[in-house]
Amino acid sequence: MKVYNTASDVANPTAGHQLADIPAHDPNVVADPASRTYYLYTGGGPRIHGMDRYGVLAYKSKDLINWDGPYVVFTIPDGIWANPQHGAWAPEVHAYQGRYYLFVTLHNNDRKLEGQGHGGYPLQWRGSVIAVSDSLEGPFELLKQDGPVPPAEHMTLDGSLYVDEEGSLWMVYCHEWVQTGDGTIEAIRLTEDLTKRASDPIHLMNGSEAPWDNGDHPTDGSTSMYVTDGCQLYRTKDNRLVMLWSTYEKGSYVQTIARSVTDRLEGPWEQLEPLVFDDSGHGMLFQTFEGEWKLILHSPFRMPDSRCKLYEVRDAGDSFVIN
Repeated sequence: MKVYNTASDVANPTAGHQLADIPAHDPNVVADPASRTYYLYTGGGPRIHGMDRYGVLAYKSKDLINWDGPYVVFTIPDGIWANPQHGAWAPEVHAYQGRYYLFVTLHNNDRKLEGQGHGGYPLQWRGSVIAVSDSLEGPFELLKQDGPVPPAEHMTLDGSLYVDEEGSLWMVYCHEWVQTGDGTIEAIRLTEDLTKRASDPIHLMNGSEAPWDNGDHPTDGSTSMYVTDGCQLYRTKDNRLVMLWSTYEKGSYVQTIARSVTDRLEGPWEQLEPLVFDDSGHGMLFQTFEGEWKLILHSPFRMPDSRCKLYEVRDAGDSFVIN
């Protein structure tokens, strides 16, 4: 298959790519202190990368400027609930107790759910799963193959790992606006081995809670729709609990942030001012080996034009702000 450019050719990984060369959506960066290497994860598939099925790619860098890759670290296997030809979204890799856990959203567009979707979109199986590897370079293998970790009857996406004050493990994720109309952010507690959920979902916030009108209001009188994407939790230096998430403003993607009033996962959550506008979002925070905070996100929204952008970030104690 023809690939989009050399920076997306999985058959021939090469050195010296710039972020401006790499088609990327929902970027995730892991800074590995042992090798002093930054790993950038993003989705990969047939259309752009010449793969025979969807999966997750990694790029490696020593300086956040020059990147080697792409390397395939996960592909959707045959024989599971998800279809290998229907996409792999929003990969995140988290280190936990000596292993690496990949959170990624998979799909089966042929497996329908009951009900009518909003915005003319069908309801079908979509959900966040977890895979594991002993290496940041994979291969990652699914822990659960018969369905997503959140309830299968819910269309869920963008799962992220959160470890609370008591050491309990949680998957924080978005409940798709296609199913709910007003998209939500929810959480389920995980078993200690991360193989399955150990609680019912708890509700954290609604997309309509954004401090501006971020909804899509159909002219036919049907219900307004509010998007929730890319939820990730962080602690500030003053131990405030904040959440990055993405939505829209006047039809343009927005990277925004919220803060827990109680500094606990359960909230309630208050909405702060957005960090980045201009069709930008689904970002995540990480620290460089020099201790500086960075925000990486994608802009514009649509592939294959979408690229990663890096921003300098300051920990203000009560939140994170763009420098």
